[in-house]
Amino acid sequence: MVIDELKAVIRDIPDFPKPGIVFKDITPVLQNQELCTAIVEEFVDRLNGLEIDAIAGVESRGFLFGMMLANKLNIPFIPIRKQGKLPSKTIGESYKLEYGQATIEMHEDAFTAGSRILIHDDLLATGGTVVAASKLIEKLEGVVVGYAFVISLDFLQSLGRLTRFSDNIIALARYE
Repeated sequence: MVIDELKAVIRDIPDFPKPGIVFKDITPVLQNQELCTAIVEEFVDRLNGLEIDAIAGVESRGFLFGMMLANKLNIPFIPIRKQGKLPSKTIGESYKLEYGQATIEMHEDAFTAGSRILIHDDLLATGGTVVAASKLIEKLEGVVVGYAFVISLDFLQSLGRLTRFSDNIIALARYE
C-alpha cells in the first residue's frame, strides 16, 4: 500500500529547524520515481468525482506533487508564492507564524471567477499557510473544493481550520 511505503520512506530530522521540532523530510520520497507516481495515482483515485478546474500549489514543496497532479488531471497549475516572487500583478494574504508574520501571493489573473480550485501542499501542520491560500482563492472569487497533502500532522489539530472552506481534505501519511 502506498501509505505504508510513504511512511517508511519519510525521514524524521530531530531539532530542525529548531530544537524540539521533528521535521518530516520528504526528499527521500523524491528519489523514488515509482513511489512518486504511486502518490500521484493515490491522489487521483481519492479525487475521483470531484470537479476541479485548477490546482494551486503552495511554495515550495507544494509545487512538487501539485504540478504532477495538475499534469495528470490535465488542468492548470497555479503557484502560490512568498511575497515578491511572482513577476506580474499579484494579490496577497498575510498570516501569523510562530515568530512573526508572512505573506503569500498569487497572480491576479491566475483563474477566472467561479473556478473550482484544489489547494495542495506537501505538509499540513498548523494550517496557517493553507488558510491564507484559501483566502487568496476567495479574494479572486474562486471556490476551494478541497485540499491534498502528502503529510498531515493531525496531533496539531489544524484540520478544523480548513473545513470553513471545504470538507474535502486528503492527507496520505497522517501522524496522530
